[in-house]
Amino acid sequence: MFRRAFWFTTGAAAGVWATTKVHRKLRSLTPESLTARAADRAVETGHRLRDFALEVRSGMAQREEELHDALGLHAPADGGRAAGPAALGPAPDPATLPGRRPAPARPSHPTHPNDRKEDH
Repeated sequence: MFRRAFWFTTGAAAGVWATTKVHRKLRSLTPESLTARAADRAVETGHRLRDFALEVRSGMAQREEELHDALGLHAPADGGRAAGPAALGPAPDPATLPGRRPAPARPSHPTHPNDRKEDH
């Protein structure tokens, strides 16, 4: 009698365990669960990419400093500001540069993307 009760209890426990395991697997394969898992992985990948980009930037800045020191290039004496595009003055008009073609003239009437000039 105890033998039968033991095996009955063991079978019932194995059935409950297997049923629970199957239900968990089915829940993890629903579209909502798959979507949530994919979104979590995408966010994690985004964080990894951002961290990688930050590491690359810091490495670039460090290497640039090493190159400046090696080449003897240092910040200018005007308060630490580097001479950028603003220090060079206004940019010239591209149309007045030598060797440039003038821009094509625009039609005087507006064109419509569906305006077809077909013979009917």
